[in-house]
Amino acid sequence: MDRIEAMKIFVATIDEGSLAGASRKLGRSPAAVSRAVAFLEAYVGVQLLHRTTRSIRLSEAGEPYASACRRLLADLRTANMQAARQKSVARGTLTVTAPVMAGEAFVRPIVDAFVQAYPAVNVRLHLSDCPAPWLDDDIDAALRIEQLADSSLIALPVGEVRRVIVASPHYLTGHPVIREPVDLAGHAIIAMTQFGLDSWSFPALPGASTPRVVHFMPRLIVNSVRGAIDSVLAGAGLTRLFSYQVAAEVREGSLLVVLADADRALTPAQLVIPHGRLSVPKVRAFADFAVPRLRAHFSGAAAPWRAPRLAELSVPVE
Repeated sequence: MDRIEAMKIFVATIDEGSLAGASRKLGRSPAAVSRAVAFLEAYVGVQLLHRTTRSIRLSEAGEPYASACRRLLADLRTANMQAARQKSVARGTLTVTAPVMAGEAFVRPIVDAFVQAYPAVNVRLHLSDCPAPWLDDDIDAALRIEQLADSSLIALPVGEVRRVIVASPHYLTGHPVIREPVDLAGHAIIAMTQFGLDSWSFPALPGASTPRVVHFMPRLIVNSVRGAIDSVLAGAGLTRLFSYQVAAEVREGSLLVVLADADRALTPAQLVIPHGRLSVPKVRAFADFAVPRLRAHFSGAAAPWRAPRLAELSVPVE
């Protein structure tokens, strides 16, 4: 028999004043209560209770033993409650990853506020435009702007973005008008790996089933979003990025969107968490904290937007 359980029965017997009373209180048979007391007496090697048909009383050895049992059971209850509280408290190191630009603009401010709200949690924020391997890097949560096929991940939607092609007004005024995707072949292209180094694909026209693909020889290949934007701002050519990455420049008019109607497909932005990890307090706390704030960011700065049309350029912009 479990000694802790036997001690609980022993203390209940003392408190109720009889084996029958302990039996009723604990929902056990009188025989089970009697066996538990006998088990303890055999274990310690002394009689703990003097029993008659009408009452029980502690023996001389039983009195200090009963006090010790009460202290031990009280300490055990306290330890269990403390452990339960620890389980529900967000603490430890949280590892979060995000694309560089969205991480700097959206995720880092959220992390700053999160660590203030949860002082027992430390955060390791890894920013990279290359998706990190989940199992190798032990990532707790990731902002991902892509379609996900991995069913072992929980995806919490936070918004949607579009792929857009942008150029500076200066570049567009000095080069042929772009009315169809095929017109891009005659322009200077600044390419990035994730958007295509030698071709860009566009959805098929209504009534067709084959996507439109434009092949090109890039004038510049760059692995930095900021670098691509700066080159476009300098008039070096056109590039393709996500709408949130150039939202500020489009709003202020330093970049224009071309072929806005050629590709209106939306790409989901999601906070992604491995299955099973959402039940970890620090991860659950971060998800609850970050998701509404990310949605606010993407509904504002990152959602599709419209910029003034510049008719003199004859370029579709939005």
